[in-house]
Amino acid sequence: MKFRIKIMVCMLCLVSILFGVGSSALILISFQNGLEQERDTAENSYRLLIYTLQMSGETEMFSESENIQDTLRQIAGQKGNYWDTVVLSGGDGVVYSQGEEAEYLLRTEERGGEDVCVVTSFRTDGGDTYIRVSGGFLSGDQMMYLEAGHDISSLYEKREYQQKIYRIIFAAAMIICALFSYGTAYLLTRPLSVLAKGAREISGGNLSFRTNIRSGDEIGSLSKDFDRMAEQIEANVRELEQAVERQERFVGSFTHEMKTPMTAVIGYADLLRSQQLTEEERRDAADYIFSEGRRLERLSMKLLDIYVAEKTDVRLSIHSPGRIAEKMADHLSPVFERKKITLKGKYEKGKCLLEPDLFRSLTVNLIDNASKAAGEGGHIWVAVRMTDEGCVLCVDDDGPGIPEEAREHLTEAFYRGDKSRSRKQGGAGLGLTLCEEIIKLHGGTLVFKRRRGGGTRVIAELRGGRYEK
Repeated sequence: MKFRIKIMVCMLCLVSILFGVGSSALILISFQNGLEQERDTAENSYRLLIYTLQMSGETEMFSESENIQDTLRQIAGQKGNYWDTVVLSGGDGVVYSQGEEAEYLLRTEERGGEDVCVVTSFRTDGGDTYIRVSGGFLSGDQMMYLEAGHDISSLYEKREYQQKIYRIIFAAAMIICALFSYGTAYLLTRPLSVLAKGAREISGGNLSFRTNIRSGDEIGSLSKDFDRMAEQIEANVRELEQAVERQERFVGSFTHEMKTPMTAVIGYADLLRSQQLTEEERRDAADYIFSEGRRLERLSMKLLDIYVAEKTDVRLSIHSPGRIAEKMADHLSPVFERKKITLKGKYEKGKCLLEPDLFRSLTVNLIDNASKAAGEGGHIWVAVRMTDEGCVLCVDDDGPGIPEEAREHLTEAFYRGDKSRSRKQGGAGLGLTLCEEIIKLHGGTLVFKRRRGGGTRVIAELRGGRYEK
């Protein structure tokens, strides 16, 4: 059963109970009040009638019984008289009787006495209901009994009419309540249907579906949370897809990187093993096997560095990043001089919290990557600047620059902007990947920008913390 149907049924049950009990109680109270008024009126009228008869008997000392009958006949015959039927009886039986229902007054043995009247009711064979008042009085030395009846069928007919109207109103109220409660429940639960549809859409793979329910109630808050959850799921799935894509590229690139030198090593080794070569040919083959073996060694060492960086629980200590970068630049200067690469630096004094070995690896990799981009005869500029949160290492080169579409892939393992040139220069495509891991361990960021006049600027910001004396 749908929730809106449940709400409608609950509303119908509530309204039916409240309306039914309330209306039935009002009808019953109205009927009881009317019946009590009839009883009071009947008792008062009866006492007035008894008083009149007693006064008539005391005034006329002779033929009392005839006088009482005449008096009773005159009173009962008056227009607008309250009583519909009257029976006067004494020791000799019925003295006077008036009304078609007089016989019903004598069917009950319950009678009142002097100064005591008994109020009862009876129903005729025709279905009419009467109120009966019985009592007695002395006429001379004779005890007389007077029973009087008044038709109160109109009171019961009024109750039946009220019940009929109540049933009609009740049916109409139930129909209106059903329509109103269903409509209200539909409006209230419609956002839940949208949320349910959203859950089905997302489970079916449509991660871009949004409920977009705008209301100020709890359902609106639930909708906002649902949409935020959907956005987060979509972002997570997108990240997972990108991670899978990067992993696939990594596996493909790693396989390619391993296959090329291994093929060369196996080929030259087989050549040395199976054929007679000259001394020069044997030396060339051995040199190629040695160079490719060194290349595999560098590849394995880079992968090991990345793995260690990812698993390292870094303990930062106080060091001068400018001094470390300056020493590493001085160490690399002789190599760059042979390649006719100009290396210049500007190092700001100051100390911050960092891991020195990782920072050295970061500096070497960024400078090495810049030297490959600059090429023979190029220029490299290294700068260290202190910040409130740590330091910034900036490495510039005047190489050809990095294409816009390649920037987001630079830190991926084995990625090369120019694959042929990087391979000739001995690169494995892992340097920037290692740099990114080192910077993450220092809570920083790695940014690539295009320099004015050509070339690339790499900005490595480390936020390990600033040391102040």
